[in-house]
Amino acid sequence: MKNIAILGSTGSIGRNAIEVIRNFPDRFKVTYLAVNKNIELLFEQVKLLRPRGVVIFDKEKAREFSNFVNGEIEVLSGEEGLLEVVSRDDVDVVLNSLVGFSGLKPTIKAIESGKRIALANKETLVVAGEIITKLIKENNVELIPVDSEHNAIFQCLVGENVSDINRIILTASGGPFLYRDKVDLENVTVEEALKHPNWKMGNKITIDSATLMNKGLEVIEAHWLFGLSVDKIKVVIHPQSVIHSMVEFVDGSIKAQLGVPDMKIPIQYALTYPERTYADYGRVDFVKLGQMTFLEPDLDKFECLRIAYEVASIGGTYPTVLNAANEVAVEAFLNKKIKFTKIPDIIKRAIDAHKPKFNPELEDILRVDSETRKFVKNLEEIS
Repeated sequence: MKNIAILGSTGSIGRNAIEVIRNFPDRFKVTYLAVNKNIELLFEQVKLLRPRGVVIFDKEKAREFSNFVNGEIEVLSGEEGLLEVVSRDDVDVVLNSLVGFSGLKPTIKAIESGKRIALANKETLVVAGEIITKLIKENNVELIPVDSEHNAIFQCLVGENVSDINRIILTASGGPFLYRDKVDLENVTVEEALKHPNWKMGNKITIDSATLMNKGLEVIEAHWLFGLSVDKIKVVIHPQSVIHSMVEFVDGSIKAQLGVPDMKIPIQYALTYPERTYADYGRVDFVKLGQMTFLEPDLDKFECLRIAYEVASIGGTYPTVLNAANEVAVEAFLNKKIKFTKIPDIIKRAIDAHKPKFNPELEDILRVDSETRKFVKNLEEIS
């Protein structure tokens, strides 16, 4: 029996993970749930799973939730609560599906505590890949990627030598604006941007998919996960989202991991690895599918992907700036303060204003993240 802490249990990944875990009551037990502030859904999850405790990042919501449960389970709050539960002895696996930079410190604490990490928080590796990969080796822990693309690559590499990789091919759906002209993106609405053609995800990652920043972040994540230079990581648009990613080897052979677009599949693999267990999440019907198509990403239209490639090639604290500026800009767009096309403009301004530090320590990353957020929030169009 593996004890699991789910960070971000009320989000899309967290909800899917709970569905997976409930299929294996003899193998998994949820001991802790952590959320930002959605205490209504958390209360339903607590009734369903009976965890030993919960963490609510919003301290006011934590006090409110304490009144709901009336002392029946432990209620912790804030960042200190997250760091506490991921280090406890009654946790074997930490599934980190927190959104954005907030996932960094809990990941580090969980690694230092010797837990298996099922990572759906790509920002952790984007901003601190060098630190995370070093800690994983020092603490001899497993980090299994949950994102469908990196989980696909992970599966393709089972039984293979990393030294035999020629390149990685990350697939992208292209999002809701794949076939829209660049000039038409000026006035797209939040509602349009949130209509992803294939996946049901949280708001932030859905907007990142619309700008293709999500794929840019994944390039940086793949660089650290698999130890490849950025020029060996290619992005290909695959609108059907059946091939989740591919690995090309030095002999010209290519392995691809395919499946229906359902996040429960990579979540289950991350939790049961190295085993495969039966699941009924749907199967690809190739006759009904008919065809699979592939396109080169338009880096002029999807500037965020181009910027991410540039930042990934330079390194240092630039990826931290990229991530922080993007998070603030996406939030501003979701709040209808800026236009969709302003997102890459704001990111470029933050990058241009930054003086990088190479081989950064954790305190450098925390400082740069804070400074970048302050810089972007003080821009005239957002403030």
